[in-house]
Amino acid sequence: MNRKVDIKTYLSEKKRLVEDGLETLMLKADGPFAGHIEAMRYSLFVGGKRVRPILCLAAGEAIDNGQNTGQSLLPVACALECIHTYSLIHDDLPAMDDDSLRRGKPTNHTLFGEAGAILAGDGLLTLAFDLLSDPRHTAIPAERRLKIIQTIARAAGPVGMVGGQALDIANENSTYPFTTLQTIHRSKTGALITASVLAGAIGAGASAGQLERLTQYSDRIGLAFQIVDDLLNATSTTEQLGKAAGSDADRGKATYPAYFGIEETKEKAKEAVAAAVAALSDFDDKADPLRQLAEYIYARNH
Repeated sequence: MNRKVDIKTYLSEKKRLVEDGLETLMLKADGPFAGHIEAMRYSLFVGGKRVRPILCLAAGEAIDNGQNTGQSLLPVACALECIHTYSLIHDDLPAMDDDSLRRGKPTNHTLFGEAGAILAGDGLLTLAFDLLSDPRHTAIPAERRLKIIQTIARAAGPVGMVGGQALDIANENSTYPFTTLQTIHRSKTGALITASVLAGAIGAGASAGQLERLTQYSDRIGLAFQIVDDLLNATSTTEQLGKAAGSDADRGKATYPAYFGIEETKEKAKEAVAAAVAALSDFDDKADPLRQLAEYIYARNH
């Protein structure tokens, strides 16, 4: 690597870019649907690290051969954040995890009611595919956009994020093998993280070999992300997390700390990050943000 990325500055700059993009692309809360759109906007702009859209942009930078794909990828990045936000709204519902706090603020259903929250999530999910498919928003060629749409749809759907959530709920308060926990983590959390990286790379014109190595990278950081989530839920306070701490144990969820204990779980997270960075060995310094993002995912405290 020829340069050192200041990851805090990088995250701040990219987060601002994503926030501006979301503000431009998101519907305004006026007209006959104002109440519904207000509920969508509430959760979309209530806070968040914007990790998934930033991963999308960073992957595009790692591939970019002077094509300046960053601006074209912004609607893709914003669509990923819409999908992630929808998943959080639905996760918090009484029928799911029944949380009253998210990012230190009241959850969507506590303000807009259960029906309003369900519809806000539905609206964000559907809007995401509007952003992805509308050629007015991006110069990414149609064939690449179609591949991005397919990649994200599969990651968000019944054998990805939604399926992982269903499996997680079905196995609460039960004893199940570690392989089931791996499937839950890979689907519920890892799938959309992987899709975020691959969407950016596809948009920038990545080769099959590059996509294979980025799949390895993103699979490992997705695992690290969920392991750290498990650790934080077990070791942090509600104030630090911005949501209920200790909720995994209260709901009888199997987690990495439950299987391995705190210290061994930390080692497994470190191993996942090291494997992610190793997968980028063939990439030049344009992939430094991805390398630093892997380290950031391990070191985060909320």
